[in-house]
Amino acid sequence: MKLKKSGTKHTPIFIMAHGAGAPMDSDWMNQLTNELVSREIQVVRFEFPYMEERRLNGKKRPPNTKKVLLESWQKVIKKVRQNSPKSPIFIGGKSMGGRIAGLIADQVKPEGFIALGFPFHAPGKAPGERIENLKNLRTKTLIIQGTRDTMGTREECLSYPLSKKIQFKWLEDGDHSWKPRQKSGHTLEEHMQTAADTIKNFIG
Repeated sequence: MKLKKSGTKHTPIFIMAHGAGAPMDSDWMNQLTNELVSREIQVVRFEFPYMEERRLNGKKRPPNTKKVLLESWQKVIKKVRQNSPKSPIFIGGKSMGGRIAGLIADQVKPEGFIALGFPFHAPGKAPGERIENLKNLRTKTLIIQGTRDTMGTREECLSYPLSKKIQFKWLEDGDHSWKPRQKSGHTLEEHMQTAADTIKNFIG
């Protein structure tokens, strides 16, 4: 498994997983990584097996089973801790990558869990099991969510019985990738900077 590291050693580490459809070096992932590195946060990225295969053969594949995704996360965390035993570690990521990290957060005990556009439900569907682990989560958690995210709007998220360990940062008019409409008066660049500032404050 290949890890992509950005930033200075001995600073806090955020292991940031990609979402279901884009690789670890997508424009979105690169942009947020640059913002975080400029704030003295080391970012480690990796790809799940299905995305590694896609990189090799160019063929799109659906995500691996939950079992494989969880095993991938555990391997990465173990490797990062071996390489950087003195650095505080935070785990999370974009959409699916963040959701899977949340499933093992209490088990692997990072300093915190950071979800970037959490997929509370498929568009037009009920949350179902996706919020079950969030009800009793014990790990300090930050969820950065666009207010009009089709996988969890502000109104929907605030109605869920979630753990008190979870704090939200709302990005006005942002969609699932935080992109606002032009008429909102906000920009994706602005939201990226706000997200990076929020993560910096959360990590401390």
